[in-house]
Amino acid sequence: MRTFVKAFRTGISAGLIAMASSMPAIAQTFDKPVRILVGFPAGGTADLIARVVADKLKDTLGVPVIVDNRPGAIGRIAAEAVKNAAPDGTTIMAMPIGPMAVVPHSTKNLNYDPLKDFTPIAIGATFQFAIATGPATGAKSWQEFTAWVKANPDKAAFATSGAGSLPHFFGLLLSAELGVPMLHVAYKGSAAYINDLVGGQVPAAIDAIADLTELHRSGKIRILASSGAKRSTALPDVPTFKEVGVVGVEAIGWFGFFGPANMPKPIVDALNRGINKALQSPDVVEKLTKIGMDPTTGSPDDFAKQFVSDYAKWGPVVKASGFTSD
Repeated sequence: MRTFVKAFRTGISAGLIAMASSMPAIAQTFDKPVRILVGFPAGGTADLIARVVADKLKDTLGVPVIVDNRPGAIGRIAAEAVKNAAPDGTTIMAMPIGPMAVVPHSTKNLNYDPLKDFTPIAIGATFQFAIATGPATGAKSWQEFTAWVKANPDKAAFATSGAGSLPHFFGLLLSAELGVPMLHVAYKGSAAYINDLVGGQVPAAIDAIADLTELHRSGKIRILASSGAKRSTALPDVPTFKEVGVVGVEAIGWFGFFGPANMPKPIVDALNRGINKALQSPDVVEKLTKIGMDPTTGSPDDFAKQFVSDYAKWGPVVKASGFTSD
């Protein structure tokens, strides 16, 4: 027993010494503000997640954490900025699945390699996709929307946050299911199409369910179906695509945090711990789940595996669609 106690105390002392020696290095790393780049306009879901995390992360890291919106090109502007940033942890990004695992398969002149130019830090939240309609169709269900589309093929269209985005390809899949080619109307971010959807200028929109939840609750639009294996906890009144008879479109998206390639492990781990801690805060959990987002924690390796898996999954879907962009 004495031998065990001695060994235990020796181990604890060694651990404390190692911990103490590592603390200055991490503290020195974050001696200036951290910027979280968002490749979409303020007001969207990516912006919301970045801001709720930034608000908590500043206390964990002990430095200001600033959200920097760089909208345009479906996140590519922000991604390029992070790619070219120093790998010291002071410039990272909050990015949805689309620009990282979908857009690369359809873009000929992409100025970044998602698998080589970035370091996965943390998966922040997961979500379902959904289709919603406004007053242009008067539809209250997927069946009613289907009838309207078939009766008005010249008016059938859907809005998304950008050409080549994951909602864009969902729209193509749904068009195939309907047997009517719906026109894709690409906007610069989710917030950009809202007025047209509510005003009836565009009949439908496909997006992350969180970008549509509050408008659905207010009655301004109607979410017809969502892409999860089960109904969203935020909107239990909305059926899944499978429930309305549409198969093959079940999918879950994510908003994750990335940094430049070659970030030192202690920096990645420090950011991962801070982001996970933020996502476990009761007020953050309440705010995200209310709109249909599921706060999700895990290690950098967990996120990297998910990212690589989704990249491989969406490649064939994008290529089968035939869509390409410059």
